[in-house]
Amino acid sequence: MHPAPVYLDANATEPLRPEARAAVLAALDLVGNPSSVHAEGRAARRVLEQARATLAQACGARPQDVVFTAGGTEANALAIRGLAPGRRVLAGATEHPAVLRAAPDATLLPVLADGTLDLAALESALATGGPALVCLMAANNETGVLHPIAPAAAICHAHGALLHVDAVQAAGRVPVALDGADSLAISGHKIGGPKGAGALVLRAGVDVTPLVAGGGQERGRRGGTEPLPAIAGLAAALAAAHADIGTPARLAALRDTIEASVTALAPEARFPGRAAPRLPNTTSILLPGVPAETQVIALDLAGVRVSAGAACSSGKVGASHVLAAMGLGADAACAVRVSLPWNAGADTAERFTQAWAAMHARLARRAA
Repeated sequence: MHPAPVYLDANATEPLRPEARAAVLAALDLVGNPSSVHAEGRAARRVLEQARATLAQACGARPQDVVFTAGGTEANALAIRGLAPGRRVLAGATEHPAVLRAAPDATLLPVLADGTLDLAALESALATGGPALVCLMAANNETGVLHPIAPAAAICHAHGALLHVDAVQAAGRVPVALDGADSLAISGHKIGGPKGAGALVLRAGVDVTPLVAGGGQERGRRGGTEPLPAIAGLAAALAAAHADIGTPARLAALRDTIEASVTALAPEARFPGRAAPRLPNTTSILLPGVPAETQVIALDLAGVRVSAGAACSSGKVGASHVLAAMGLGADAACAVRVSLPWNAGADTAERFTQAWAAMHARLARRAA
């Protein structure tokens, strides 16, 4: 009997938390539309507004400034297209494709060798030109690197710019708040909630032009009946993640064990972003000269699930634009992402190391 697979692709999707599952099932039993005024509609509305209050409290915002969406991609697009009219867009060079494709003409801001935003370059870019919208992720999806959001927000506001933060990877793993940002995107399935719900959190006084017009839902910012079960699951997952205060330290310990074991097996291996503050659950493991696709497939055959970058790029593994922006050249195509889920077991590091060691040994024999 083969052991159960080891799932280490949480940055693509976290396993569903039991609290989220319970919230989804309870909301599925609510027949009312949250916009209806009868008793069933009011019952659904109470669940919706409680979820809104949960997200607002977690992000340091007002409930009326939380706009529910279908996920992080839509939340990012709503912010960019809803805030950018009349403004040029600046975006970090390592941003997620959801941001870069929503703003294809954005000026890219460089990052330092450790993967963090070059704040001097941000200052310089804002010193000339007209009003701007700056897009900066709280945590990188490939390396886990945490960007300096509060200092970036101060620079933006000193130059009259707005700052949108993609907090999809950070929420539920590290404390997330507006921290001076004007908008912030969250996705439910990255936290341990169901797929199909996300949110854009706005700073008080900031508003957006809707992408989808409709019946006036979400205070006219996003038309369409709210997917109540998915939203309830999102809020329950976020609350559970915040209550589970021991998880970040436990995951960081597992991550550090994996990195130490890989270093002992292969001193040539590198960990892009390791010198910067990172998410506790994420490591990028670079094996020079070995394509990421080769590593992903070998580990998958051994029952270990990792990825080579953003899940939206599945099926077309190539050089990582994140690692290329960090100056890694040809080696930008040679890294895999290991992202530990909230429920990673105590034997996770050992099982990953066994699979990685076997892969490395086979590659070494072939090269000999």
